[in-house]
Amino acid sequence: MTLVVPVGPQHPALEEPEHFRITVEGEEIVDADVRLGYMHRGIEKAFQEQNYQRGVYLSERICGICSGIHTLVNVETAEQLAGIEAPPRAKYIRTIVAELERIHSHLLWAGIAAHEIGFMTLFMLTWRDRELVMDLLEMISGNRVNYAANTIGGVRFNINPTQAVKIMDGLDELEKHGKHYADVFPSDPTILARCEGKGILSKEDGLKLCAVGPTARASGIDVDLRRDDPYAAYDEIDFEVITAKEGDVLANAKVRLLEILESVKIIRTALERMPSGRLRVKAPKKFPEGEATNRGEAPRGELFYHFKSRGGEKPYRVKVRTPTLANMPSALEKLKGETLTEVPIVVASIDPCFNCTERVTVVDSETGDSRIMTEEELRELK
Repeated sequence: MTLVVPVGPQHPALEEPEHFRITVEGEEIVDADVRLGYMHRGIEKAFQEQNYQRGVYLSERICGICSGIHTLVNVETAEQLAGIEAPPRAKYIRTIVAELERIHSHLLWAGIAAHEIGFMTLFMLTWRDRELVMDLLEMISGNRVNYAANTIGGVRFNINPTQAVKIMDGLDELEKHGKHYADVFPSDPTILARCEGKGILSKEDGLKLCAVGPTARASGIDVDLRRDDPYAAYDEIDFEVITAKEGDVLANAKVRLLEILESVKIIRTALERMPSGRLRVKAPKKFPEGEATNRGEAPRGELFYHFKSRGGEKPYRVKVRTPTLANMPSALEKLKGETLTEVPIVVASIDPCFNCTERVTVVDSETGDSRIMTEEELRELK
């Protein structure tokens, strides 16, 4: 007997509202679909009403966990459009903040994954270390979540020698605990029972469905924009791109946990090599006519921004493509063949952020009918 089981938009296992339609035969999932639109805030339209500098603060609020990389890709896109380049020291500080954010994001994911499978001790341990990363970010920026680090032309704060020593000390502790987590996840019986062989995405399907970030790398797809299309100071720092071949939930965990250790190495190298000099160059108030596109490797995968300018203080169009949107087809593929019990951890394996994914849905308040706006309708709004 075939049944369609709704999961969400409100569900104890879902951190944000989203609606999955799971088709099952008995307990086995034979098909899955997702309906987005519950978290749309009109960010792209709001960009058009602000000047470029104020738009940086808008982008920071697209996603709390990835706020730093959103501003980084935003300002580098604006810099490309304006024909300016941030000073070398600023690029290194951008890299340090981006990698601290990556560690923070991966630790947060590990805690949520542990929570989804009922491993509460591991949840508390990983989130304890997440607090350490947030303390370091607060020390250098004044903020634990939205760091306001990047500005068009450079960065807004420096990292002094005293702060650098404290960051190094924090990295030592994070590295020690990170190695422990990297050992626990592939060996603990509870984790293996719930994650090994679950939610498999083959390399072929990952390529076909255009998976990005750790989701792609866990399926053996060797791609990372920090190496393949470097930005900030990544072209001056050597690091290893972590991949796995199994493509299951456990492989997703391995990739993220080993990436924490690589991020520790990147930050250490950046602190040791960071040149002296200016923190920013002056950005123009009015931008020339033109278009610019830029990409960055967010903790969840490829993030890109596209600006279109007709000249002046405000952008004519802004397009933001987040990694969760790119990975959603892969998540639906990973669900097939699993049971209803595994839906929470399989969906969590791509580390979804629906808050930064949502786009325009129109709902008729009288009938309750909904539809997605067409490209032509969006263009009419300007």
